[in-house]
Amino acid sequence: MALISSDRQRFPCDPWRLVETASSPDDAGTMETLMALGNGHLGIRGSFSFGGPGKLPGTFINGFYETWEIKHAENAYGFARTGQRIVYVPEASGFTVTIDGEQLLLAESTVLDYRRSIDFSTGIHEGTATWATRSGATVNTTVRRAVGFTGRGLLGIELDITADRDVYVDVVSTVVNRQDLPVSEESFSDPRRPGRHADRILQPLHLEGADGAFSLAWETATSHQRVAVAVAHETNADEQPFETVVAADESSVRYVLAVEGGRTFRLAKSVSYAVAGESQEEDRGEALAAQAGAALADVDAIFADSAAHYRHYWDVADIVVGGEPQLQQAVRWNLFQLAQATARAGVSGIPAKGVTGAGYEGHYFWDQEIYLLPYLTYTNPHAARQVLESRHQMLPTARRRAAELSVDGALFAWRTINGLEASAYYAAGTAQFHIAAAIAFAANRYGWATGDPTFQGEIGADLLVETARMWASLGFFGKDGMFHIHGVTGPDEYTAVVNDNLYTNVMARFNLRKAAAAQGRPDVTERERQLWQQAADRMCLPYDSHLQVYSQDADFMTLEPWDWTTPKDKYPLLLHFHPLVIYRHQVLKQADTVLAMFLQWQDFTAEEKQRAFDFYDPITTGDSTLSACVQGIMAAEVGYGHTALKHFTEAVFIDLDNTHANTVDGVHIASAGGIWSSLVCGFAGMRDQGEMFHFDPRLPEGWDSLSFKLTVRGALLAVSLVADAITFSLQDGPDVEPLAVDVRGTTVRLTPGDDVKVALQPVPPATPAVFPGSFPTTGIPIIGKGLS
Repeated sequence: MALISSDRQRFPCDPWRLVETASSPDDAGTMETLMALGNGHLGIRGSFSFGGPGKLPGTFINGFYETWEIKHAENAYGFARTGQRIVYVPEASGFTVTIDGEQLLLAESTVLDYRRSIDFSTGIHEGTATWATRSGATVNTTVRRAVGFTGRGLLGIELDITADRDVYVDVVSTVVNRQDLPVSEESFSDPRRPGRHADRILQPLHLEGADGAFSLAWETATSHQRVAVAVAHETNADEQPFETVVAADESSVRYVLAVEGGRTFRLAKSVSYAVAGESQEEDRGEALAAQAGAALADVDAIFADSAAHYRHYWDVADIVVGGEPQLQQAVRWNLFQLAQATARAGVSGIPAKGVTGAGYEGHYFWDQEIYLLPYLTYTNPHAARQVLESRHQMLPTARRRAAELSVDGALFAWRTINGLEASAYYAAGTAQFHIAAAIAFAANRYGWATGDPTFQGEIGADLLVETARMWASLGFFGKDGMFHIHGVTGPDEYTAVVNDNLYTNVMARFNLRKAAAAQGRPDVTERERQLWQQAADRMCLPYDSHLQVYSQDADFMTLEPWDWTTPKDKYPLLLHFHPLVIYRHQVLKQADTVLAMFLQWQDFTAEEKQRAFDFYDPITTGDSTLSACVQGIMAAEVGYGHTALKHFTEAVFIDLDNTHANTVDGVHIASAGGIWSSLVCGFAGMRDQGEMFHFDPRLPEGWDSLSFKLTVRGALLAVSLVADAITFSLQDGPDVEPLAVDVRGTTVRLTPGDDVKVALQPVPPATPAVFPGSFPTTGIPIIGKGLS
């Protein structure tokens, strides 16, 4: 059942805020995700700061994790050995508030008014409530919080309490180690959900506190990472704390005072986190705690820092959808989540849930290169380079992993935090070799879009060359003279360990070609370059000549079709059917061949793209949140405007409506990145990595306009689209050079400072291809098609 879009009384439409006007325990966990704050490094789930325990409150730091030995029931050589899981760091956002002896609780107290919001324009979370207390007082409470950006480990919180009569106020401000508190795991059978460690993880190193201030530090039991938290309190009444209590799992500062009617008691709580790897010195955490303490900042300064960050962010990253207020709100919420997941991540990967939850264990996947880096490259190129730099730092580990799997070059882990493979299920993990091509693809895009003069020599060439070496040794030239890649899994995890997965082969071909042309690696021989070029030119791309459709892999067209009368409550299939049942059927978890045709858009004709979409879209379940955005992009390209808008709407509300029933575990950040691509690449029709930018717009019927900006080689390119025209404006500046773009086959020259308007003719609707009915197609020959 939909959440935000179905109840506009509870969630009024506001283009710059997500607002909740009534609290419901049934979706408390989902709201903690939707209202979360983060900066890419530090994340705080959006639980109400007091009024109850919350569903799954927590605070996370990107890359702060614990390790453990993966125990396989039946082990084999090369299986992943070391698990990694993001750790809940001690949480400092909580309070308890007691008025005249009554603790204010949303579930038990009388609440006259309730409202909380997260403001996309400032990054400030605000929760307000009006309470009718048993003592007869009417009490208003407001809690505001924001994370820092100049100081990425900072959190500022402000609590205001006002009553209509004199009251006694008892406030307890806490720092809680939630990682080691007992929890009830709702679903051990859902692989999308995070696990928890059975043993104690955070070992206290340094615990000090006095006069309303804390200086605390812990170390993880196995990975030996360290985290410190410094906390300072300040009141507007110069009130001294009643008590300050320090302990390993819960420390607290308590204020007890009388507050006159009509006056506001304000408590400001400044928090600073610092993290470090295993210490080589005799340090019991004091130095790290001192580092956290030295970074503490005034709460008002943190709020101002957050607002300043978002003023700049929206200047370069906003996307305006004209005439669609509900979609506009949803689009901005997704763009806000992208900023929260990436802005201050530093040289690091981007977890699949950002820093909004522990889903997928805080791991980095291929998602960041294919779904996030397009957005980052064109809105925050510096952050995009840092993600690629983090991959570059993993090269030594990736080379060792390649050797372990008997291939050359580098093989990056399918899911990881520290570079080691953490996927215990190789069929849907290690077998997804295509992550190598995703990294190469993202590196090439970054260099193409930014013109960064040092990137190729410092990072790009290494990523291209080492992944190309892996492909050249993984594949082989068959008796047919074609280059084949066997025993791999593509993006569609409902079809595993196959031969010649089309997506894998198409992306490997791109990788090999770019590596063959790359400069900056003198160790690459001419013979090696020739091998890469030959492998690319003779790459096998399975094609069904009867259906005139590229096959997802060499045997996909021989599989039995899925029974599409399967009840809806049996989806997602991965939770209701054994993998072997799914693997032997023609059914997709997510776009695979269609994704290949989007990314390698120049390699396929318009007819080939349309026939592939017509064939695969009906058999794609969308059980993956990565699918709807890609399906929508390609629906727009091939001329299915209604279908494109349907897929886009599904994608933009995936978390806001909790359509996959797991938003509680964190925002689906890759899907949010897909929203950016849906708008820019789908409806505006932008394609890159060719001779120039290409635009083939497809503005949805009913939309007034669509506008956005791209950061291109250091300059802003503003793009505005209406039904019959597209307008470009290239930012003027001393170092900005003219830019050429292609609009539906016509080259347009853009001069800095000028607006260029290009008229657009209506695009006639496409006629869907008709295929034979749903019956097994065993025996249809698969021929190699791909010589170029």
